[in-house]
Amino acid sequence: MSTEQTYSNEERNTLLELASKSIRFGLSHNTTMPISTDEYSESLRQERATFVTLKINSNLRGCIGTLEAHRPLAADVIHNAHAAAFSDPRFPPLTENEFDKLELHISILNPAEEMEFSSEKDLKTQLRPGIDGLILTEGHSRSTFLPSVWESLTSADDFLCHLKLKAGLPANYWSETINFKRYTTTSIP
Repeated sequence: MSTEQTYSNEERNTLLELASKSIRFGLSHNTTMPISTDEYSESLRQERATFVTLKINSNLRGCIGTLEAHRPLAADVIHNAHAAAFSDPRFPPLTENEFDKLELHISILNPAEEMEFSSEKDLKTQLRPGIDGLILTEGHSRSTFLPSVWESLTSADDFLCHLKLKAGLPANYWSETINFKRYTTTSIP
């Protein structure tokens, strides 16, 4: 796997503050907060892919992210925090009353790597619960689970089954063309 980038406590706190400010800005202005990344550390200016997960009372309230890096880390967090709060199709837009109850989680993705396997059984033996995030691609179907999903789907069987369902495929689906990539994340907090 790729070498994981490390972030200082100050950088981690900055990213959490940016996510929070982005949501607050969205509540006030109904748009994404503008950002100039020039004022941030080099680590926060590097192009990175992120997911921002919002929870209230430990229950999912929104989760949006990117799988491929295409903008500076700080900007990706701002964009995905706003999208998780206001554009996750599973939830209505976040309200002012919910803001103070939010638990913010940021996952910074390390580059995904192709997995090679001879069968579904072989794939399952390669998975590292709690460590691997997984991207499934089959034709036009695509889905991902972050490593944190292992907390609720603890077996490789359940993890893969639900990942297929998320992609719109049957739980028992398998083909010779199905593709998987795995990635690790740096989690904040």
